Amino acid sequence: MFRSSKNIAVKQKYKKGDFLSALLFLSPTLVIFTAFILFPVFFSFYLSFHSWNMFSGDTTFVGLENYSRMIQDAEFWQVLGNTAVYTFGTIPINMALSLWVAYLLNKKLKGKKFLRTAFFAPVIISPVAAAVIWRWMYDPNFGLVNYLISFLGIGSINWLNEPTAAMFALIIMGVWKTFGINMILFSAGLQGIPDNYYEAAELDGAGKWAKFYHITIPMLAPTTFFIMIMSMISSFQVFDIVYVLTSGGPMGSTKVLVFYVYEYAFKFFEMGYASAISYFLFAVLLCFKSSI
Repeated sequence: MFRSSKNIAVKQKYKKGDFLSALLFLSPTLVIFTAFILFPVFFSFYLSFHSWNMFSGDTTFVGLENYSRMIQDAEFWQVLGNTAVYTFGTIPINMALSLWVAYLLNKKLKGKKFLRTAFFAPVIISPVAAAVIWRWMYDPNFGLVNYLISFLGIGSINWLNEPTAAMFALIIMGVWKTFGINMILFSAGLQGIPDNYYEAAELDGAGKWAKFYHITIPMLAPTTFFIMIMSMISSFQVFDIVYVLTSGGPMGSTKVLVFYVYEYAFKFFEMGYASAISYFLFAVLLCFKSSI
């Protein structure tokens, strides 16, 4: 009995020591997480119910006024519409293109490793650096895009200074930037489909399109749904390329939600209203995330 109680005491001592050691090693991460993630999350929620002057430090409780202002703000609904146009303009093209390329590269093809690397390269490029490159490419006088479309008999387009063209320019770059990661995910999904399904379909006389429609697409459904939801989350959070390429212009035609939050927070210094918009965006993203 004495030996048993002694062993229990030793184990409890070791457990306490292990806990303190783990806490010591985790403390830098916990401090950074608390300071830069946990505290801002709760403080911004607090600010969404207040009017806060970040220079004087004066804080006034306004209740739901910031949320009410957001709902009644015509510019907010325009910005939300711009975000939806970018999102639903980018995702279908991106998913269709990435699935098609992944399907082709899943076949026996020379140089497919190089091609996969080349297609994935834009993903690892800094969004700001990529946007600077595309800004030069969209230049109306000597940009590469206008040079290429000139062979189709299309005149010079001022891509970043015309409302419709500017949004289309953002969508093109958005597809280019995120296409590679979706291609890799589709490639992984395609490699997970058993070959015996296709062999059985061939014995029944199924052609390429029949196999693609009746086997590939249904078997890729979980991958497709995951890519769609993650792409929607990513598209609603777009900021870098908008800031560098258009700064929300021309005439607010490319102003998206995150850029709208940035403007009110760091240009107009209305932190309470910016926090309310941020929590609206958080609620939208949470709905997307919970569906996975």
